[in-house]
Amino acid sequence: MPGPIQSIERAAAMLRLLARGSGRMGVGEIAAALGLAKPTAHGILKTLQGVGFIDQDPITGKYQLGSALGSLGAGYIDTNELRSRAINRADALAARSGESVRIAAPVHGAVTVIHHVFRPDNTAQALDVGEVLPPYATALGKVLLAYDAELAATVKDGDLPALTHRTIVDKAALGRALTEVRRTGWAGEIGEYRSGEAGIAAPIRARGGLVVGALGITGPIEHLCDGQLRLRPALVGQVRDAAQAVSRDLGVAQ
Repeated sequence: MPGPIQSIERAAAMLRLLARGSGRMGVGEIAAALGLAKPTAHGILKTLQGVGFIDQDPITGKYQLGSALGSLGAGYIDTNELRSRAINRADALAARSGESVRIAAPVHGAVTVIHHVFRPDNTAQALDVGEVLPPYATALGKVLLAYDAELAATVKDGDLPALTHRTIVDKAALGRALTEVRRTGWAGEIGEYRSGEAGIAAPIRARGGLVVGALGITGPIEHLCDGQLRLRPALVGQVRDAAQAVSRDLGVAQ
């Protein structure tokens, strides 16, 4: 069985060290306190700084705990920040695909739409921001279910009401669908939430690979699917590219 990872243990020790006393220490002090070579300590500190767990004073050069630690319980990234980072990518996806674009995130244990770009065809449309989506019956929800264990537990313990005749109501079948989402990196639904409507979505990741949201398109089945009722690969590619671009904007290395 694999043993502990030394670099993670050292990073945890640095965080504990900085949580004591004044909370401000230089790299030499940290290295000495933990019995590390200075270059090793510096490398770990820079990694922790990169993810926001540690801040460095630009004048003294000393390190202290970063603000990102305080937001861990809130899902790592604020939904307002996620929305602001993704707006331009969402607008571009709507223009390219010709369909409505929505971004969803887990909010208080529910899949909630936090941004909505209207379909660019001047038809009458209702703003979906704030709508809570059924996670098992929407592409956005399936993406978040596939990567969020807490959200998945709420579905596992409850019922899956049929919303249309195509809704997945069998938990084993849903589990297989979520496995496929993790394998392919995207989710789709055809008439599962609303008859005549289809959706495609892909995960948005923050630093370290944590899935913090989902970005996707929705539209009439005849727009998103071919004659064999299969989601169009070109649209899947557009959605995945847009979600990956947002992830890069959030600092994820590709």
